[in-house]
Amino acid sequence: MAAVLPGIIAMLGYMIVVRILTTINPAAGPAGPSVPWSERLRSLMLVTPVLIVFVVVIVGIYGGWTNPTEAAAIGAAACGILAVVTGGMRLQGVIESAVGTAQATAMIFLVLLGADMLNTGLAVSQMPTELATWVQNCGLSPLLIMIMILLIYIFLGCVMDSLAMILLTIPIFYPIVMGLNYWGLAPEDKSIWFGILALMVVEIGLVHPPVGMNVYIINRLAKDVPLTETFKGVMPFLFSDFVRIALLLFFPIISLYLVHTFQP
Repeated sequence: MAAVLPGIIAMLGYMIVVRILTTINPAAGPAGPSVPWSERLRSLMLVTPVLIVFVVVIVGIYGGWTNPTEAAAIGAAACGILAVVTGGMRLQGVIESAVGTAQATAMIFLVLLGADMLNTGLAVSQMPTELATWVQNCGLSPLLIMIMILLIYIFLGCVMDSLAMILLTIPIFYPIVMGLNYWGLAPEDKSIWFGILALMVVEIGLVHPPVGMNVYIINRLAKDVPLTETFKGVMPFLFSDFVRIALLLFFPIISLYLVHTFQP
């Protein structure tokens, strides 16, 4: 619930950026050919099974019938069946999918093992507690400290995976944030607000110059586009992201309104 309104703001921000860019330079987003309604309906029918899976997963979670892990398993199984029945996946595709899953799972477990070792070291050394105490007594404003934390996430996003960033930094930053006063927020609200901010800034770091990892992935797909052009294309959307982060930073109610509205 806390991510719904920030997500809508992100969508509107990107739409505004696209509108401005195409108004200034229509060639940046030329209109596609007109498609008859019969073709549109036919295309819609082709994606209907995927939409049904999406609805079942979301309704299952928010209806209280399944937890997120069970819903994810149902969605993955349903998509696998669809891939076999309608997508033409055969033995070779299944093998490639299994190998890709094994590689991703191995990477995640290595990150988890490293994070667990780090957390153990932090617990023994009491560094998060001592660091939080030092920050509280350093005389810097809480807002400046939060901005510094968000900037660190942006820089880390250039060289690290988002999961690794979250697992390795939250044990250090979370006690610091919880020990400071932000807009008089209650501890639970502060946790949710910081969580949304951290997740969004981590994803921004993955597309931020000069080493945004996701930009390199996209550039490899568009082999005829120079890397500098890819980064130039990202910049207007980054501006929209920074405006959104500023709104969430100064107006925590954006993240917390639906949480409080639907809280039992």
